[in-house]
Amino acid sequence: MSKISENNLETTTDKAKKSSRRDFFKRTAAYSVGAIAATNILAPAKLLADDENIVHHVEWGTTLGDELNKHPYGIPSAYEHNVVRRTSALLSSAGDMHAAVSMTPLHELEGIITPNGLHFTRTHNGVAHVDPNKFRLMIHGLVEKPIVLTLDELKKYPSESRLLFLECPANGAAEWKGPQFNSLQFVKGMMSNAEWTGVRLKTILDEIGLKPTAKWMLAEGSDGSEMSRTVPVEKVLDDAMIVWAQNGEALRPEQGYPVRLMLPGWEANLCVKWLKRLEFGAEPWYCKEETSKYTVLMPSGKAIQHFYPLEVNSIITTPCPEKPWSDLKKGDLVEVEGIAWSGHGTIKAVDISFDGGDNYVEASLKGLVLPKSWTRFSYMYRYEGKPLLLQSRAMDDAGFVQPSISQEKAIMGLEGVYHRNSICTWEVRQDGSVHNVQVRTDNCPS
Repeated sequence: MSKISENNLETTTDKAKKSSRRDFFKRTAAYSVGAIAATNILAPAKLLADDENIVHHVEWGTTLGDELNKHPYGIPSAYEHNVVRRTSALLSSAGDMHAAVSMTPLHELEGIITPNGLHFTRTHNGVAHVDPNKFRLMIHGLVEKPIVLTLDELKKYPSESRLLFLECPANGAAEWKGPQFNSLQFVKGMMSNAEWTGVRLKTILDEIGLKPTAKWMLAEGSDGSEMSRTVPVEKVLDDAMIVWAQNGEALRPEQGYPVRLMLPGWEANLCVKWLKRLEFGAEPWYCKEETSKYTVLMPSGKAIQHFYPLEVNSIITTPCPEKPWSDLKKGDLVEVEGIAWSGHGTIKAVDISFDGGDNYVEASLKGLVLPKSWTRFSYMYRYEGKPLLLQSRAMDDAGFVQPSISQEKAIMGLEGVYHRNSICTWEVRQDGSVHNVQVRTDNCPS
């Protein structure tokens, strides 16, 4: 056979294959669209018989991929480059990014585990880089046998792993007097949820002995700010942990490598990073972070101190300003989804309102439901093609119910920025866009 006839034969065969593929998709396209329309779950995808991505081979299917060892640690897809933490000068100390916070992209997350590279971060003097070979943890004060532990010695204690959320007590603070950001990430992104591995602090104290007069513990970090907080002994002996791993790997520097304190359900500011010292005493230390900061100013002018557990809370993540409903049509069935959490215990139920709090329906809890951890909730909604005021309201097994913003303002006033757990509202407009609003008692957006 000549070269010309070979080429002709290959071309004819190739055309035949393409024709066959096109015929197949033409025959199935009508059925597929009809089937999707019948179930009406989300807007039906547009199927085209001549879609280039189906009829022809895509480039990644005809070339060699990267060698597996090109990125030994592994990196996300280049197409996910927008899935990152973000900072704001408004949420830093006078615009200084050494004393700042980075927000987790909640709208891009699935499930209840926050990847380490997306976990929210708060620093007071930048990220410290601690040599693990020079790490020392001193435990002293009102203990029977003061001790200094190396990292290897610390890891010899029996370890455990727990799924726990970390939340800055100022999460959502910028929104308190009115919406500041039209963004889920900036409204509620000062929190994350991860698996933490370490040793119960009680295990170490059982070995070295705690004196009866010890009522408080000072936790001090080794970074340039020497950030320190006071913790009551009751919490220390309950569920406090010293952790060295997050989601199965060593803590990252921004999370306090090599070890940090973990106080489940309590303010993330208490979970001191780059931990170097634990001192036990009879009285609280009244550190800067619990006097000039992290107190709750009441309408009377007095401030609440030692206000540790984080209240029951929730937020709708789909839809949100970053994930609008612009492609939906009237009659489409769509999932409203979000996360709920409580520092007092386990989420018991979540309600969803579509009219700014006049009426509620009960959502389904999905996946793992654990104490002091994120819980996913979901509700399948038949979209009516009209404006909505979307809200979620969480309840926990300690009996607490997430308050409306009017209820919380009546008790807490307007000045305090910490421990704000009121219901958030997304306004879904006629065009499907989603906007951050506040709803007054008369249910009018402000």
